Amino acid sequence: MSLPSSGAEALVVARGISKRFGSTAALQDVNLSGHAGSIHALTGENGAGKSTLMKLLAGVHQPDAGELHIGGRPVHLRDPAAARAAGISTVFQELTVLPNLTVAENLLLGREPTRHGLVDRAAMLTDAANVLARIGIALDPQRPCGSLSIGEQQLVEIAKGVSADASVFIFDEPTAPLNRAEVDKLEQLLRALKAQGKLVFYISHRLDEIFRFCDTVTVLKDGRWVCTEPIEALTHDRLIALMVGRSLQALFPPRDGTAPGPAALEVRELTPLPGAANARLLLRRGEIVGMGGLEGQGQREIIRALAGALPPVSCDIVRHDREGRVQPFDPRHGVEQVVRHGVGLVPEDRKLEGLYLELPIADNIRLGLLRGLGLMRRAPRERGVIEQMAQQLQLRSRDLVQPVGDLSGGNQQKVMIGRWLAAGIDTLLVEQPTRGVDVGAKAEIYGLLRGFVQRGGAVLALSSDLLELIGLCDRILMVRAGRIVGDVPAEGATEEALLALALVDGAESKQPSALEVTA
Repeated sequence: MSLPSSGAEALVVARGISKRFGSTAALQDVNLSGHAGSIHALTGENGAGKSTLMKLLAGVHQPDAGELHIGGRPVHLRDPAAARAAGISTVFQELTVLPNLTVAENLLLGREPTRHGLVDRAAMLTDAANVLARIGIALDPQRPCGSLSIGEQQLVEIAKGVSADASVFIFDEPTAPLNRAEVDKLEQLLRALKAQGKLVFYISHRLDEIFRFCDTVTVLKDGRWVCTEPIEALTHDRLIALMVGRSLQALFPPRDGTAPGPAALEVRELTPLPGAANARLLLRRGEIVGMGGLEGQGQREIIRALAGALPPVSCDIVRHDREGRVQPFDPRHGVEQVVRHGVGLVPEDRKLEGLYLELPIADNIRLGLLRGLGLMRRAPRERGVIEQMAQQLQLRSRDLVQPVGDLSGGNQQKVMIGRWLAAGIDTLLVEQPTRGVDVGAKAEIYGLLRGFVQRGGAVLALSSDLLELIGLCDRILMVRAGRIVGDVPAEGATEEALLALALVDGAESKQPSALEVTA
């Protein structure tokens, strides 16, 4: 296999890199070259080997075969300190921010300024403030990191990485916890590094970010190099095909074309927060209803209020069971009562709010079997049910006793969904169904949700990805300022039309309410 070349001498070259972990071949004879003044995406499905390759460059692991060259010279990066000395700075996907230290202490950890043999705290605050200002991050250097949001902690992680005097920067899925404004800041930072002649390796499976940020793309699959191409030579569909062997449209299961079934959840009135607008919507069995809008427009509060995770100020909601019987439903009574009525929430932050990362896969799924179980009842084991569910989910794991925290993001998301499927839930509220999930696992999750509604379930899915809403859903509700301003059939919908609803004042006057459209 020959190395791709742009004509100029590469700053970083990897030749014939192989790495095994036990019987698993993580990388097999991989070649890679990166040039100064470029943002080079490294992408592929989970397990493709992209993070392993970058950890070799970061000195976390050492290759079993092959060689690395930096600046035209062979290097042996025996540990992260050797990688830093060689001019390589890494922002890992896993946060390493210490919550008991301040922002300044985290930024300068291990290289604190000293005076007379003691840490010079005044100089530390000044240095930290300069770093934050240069990067454009508005955080108080004296603020404890434990009080920061996940997104703010990620910004501190990024600031730690770029404050190093490095020529090569590695960003491993840096935008997973970031909001839209923070992603915009990251884009400015990446372009500044490129303008300074730095080489940035950007690990991601978010196609919009790859096409937005990067100028070169390397695709890995099953631990092998597939191709390296300039971004101009690729389309979304071609890149997906290179990653998983399927086109963009093939990711989404086909709609069966049948009319939706009877009502599952009829929201006549819902006020999530004091002063918030009234939301009205109807979920029917047999359909996936999407919910979209610009960041922070109240769609998350609507979902959480329905789930009881955010007790609403007021509500008038009718719940219909599978036999059509009307049940009292008041999410102000809390999540436990909502779950007893067959409504489950798949939260956006599965690691913080959804999963017990240290527990085995089986135990995380088994929690769904405890729904409605009294305190004095023996917890069911039902090993056969759990094994059958794991097969249905197509989990990629060693076994069911593997800690769920060891799984990829896509398999963790499947476990979250599988918990509710095992519980017999018939209405799913899903926040960001495929955030932090590789393209191949997305297709499998879409299939799980479509199969769920085909068996009589109902899904309300909140997503910031308009293409996902169009491809996955049957109807799309657009939210602006807490109000549902449009109910659009997904088939035939366009990103432009959905954005118009999200942006244009007065759009709601042209759109009947969701309840009126579907009743």
